[in-house]
Amino acid sequence: MRIEIICTGDEVLTGKTVNTNYSHISRKLEEVGLSVRWGTTVGDDRDTLLEAFHVAAERADAVIVNGGLGPTVDDLSQEMAARAAGVNLVLNEYWLERIEVLFRRHQLVMQPNNRKQALLPATAQIIDNPIGTACGFELTIGRARFFFTPGVPKELFLMLEAELIPRLLARSGTTAVSRVKRFHSFGLGESHVDSLLEGITDLAPGGEVKLGFQSHFPQLETKLALRGSDAAQLARTMAPVEAEVRKRLGHFLVAEDDETLEGLILRDLKGKGASLSVVETFTGGRIAARLAQQPDADAVFCRGLVALAGSEIEAWLQLRDGSLTGGPLTEDALRDAARAALRATHSSYALVALADPASHADPASHAAPAARSPALWFAVATGDHVAVRSSQLRRFGDQEFLRAGAVELGLDSLRRFLRGLPVEEKNDFG
Repeated sequence: MRIEIICTGDEVLTGKTVNTNYSHISRKLEEVGLSVRWGTTVGDDRDTLLEAFHVAAERADAVIVNGGLGPTVDDLSQEMAARAAGVNLVLNEYWLERIEVLFRRHQLVMQPNNRKQALLPATAQIIDNPIGTACGFELTIGRARFFFTPGVPKELFLMLEAELIPRLLARSGTTAVSRVKRFHSFGLGESHVDSLLEGITDLAPGGEVKLGFQSHFPQLETKLALRGSDAAQLARTMAPVEAEVRKRLGHFLVAEDDETLEGLILRDLKGKGASLSVVETFTGGRIAARLAQQPDADAVFCRGLVALAGSEIEAWLQLRDGSLTGGPLTEDALRDAARAALRATHSSYALVALADPASHADPASHAAPAARSPALWFAVATGDHVAVRSSQLRRFGDQEFLRAGAVELGLDSLRRFLRGLPVEEKNDFG
């Protein structure tokens, strides 16, 4: 089946918004054996939208249109879908009631323009959106079946799994099922992991497991995929391969499937009935932000201190003047800072993430990337136990990449400490 994805919106076309929806849709379809043949991005313009719909209707069997279902004047997908199909827009009373119920449930006043979201092409069939006001729908235009979806990622992702993929599989006549297993690692590069996993797919008895990688710096996603006719059999076939991946990646494996590193850390802390405080310089509060946005984080996350100058941390933690600023950082200085953070916040665990002031370089420096990388120090403490980790991300010169790597190092240090793993372990990044 030939599939096309059309993404709409001036903000996507001009690059003001990164089009992650397209990559998510395409990746999810590929995982179930549905390959995308074309991808089109169109701005909020009636003529170009209509042209894109007509072109897709002639060359594709199925078309997913993402975006343009909102209540404002630049949301044009319903109108242009009706025009392309040669039908009128009609008010769908069922969806209008759904919108009204949603507003009442959240004790909000529904604006008149929200009625626009219940105007659908006369021949459209609703695709349920259980968490939003934008009504998904499908209809035939030319030779293709069009599936219209909202641009809000959370709504799109839910509808894709629950509604679109099953409909597309049924339309394609596909009876096979798929199993996709994803592993997220940190500290090993793609070529290193590829080498570690050499020959691993041969462990699948009679199966054709595909191994693939996708880098999401600073993490690497390793993916196993298998298709067949029986889900239980796929699970049995994949099991020894999955177990061997866990064994070979070892302590560098930080999460699986939809789990996140920060989510697992919060779960571990909650399981221990523990609390956490974080002290940061170079990472600029990004470690605390990753943790604080997790569900129920307020039950665990005590306090985060973010400062550009080590002297501010010395003052707040009541450390000796110059202990973090008087020269190169030392393990003893980090240990003292972590213990002081425990005392100051009365938390069960403390994570301190600092950049050595002696290694900071002039931002205008034209030195090689390795020379510009600051020395990074991390300390994790609880009670009488403190572990220290140091690193220099020599491979990455761009400051944002450096910060992303530093954040991951800090979180990984905390994960390892909580699970009784060696906090400092040689890796590919520094």
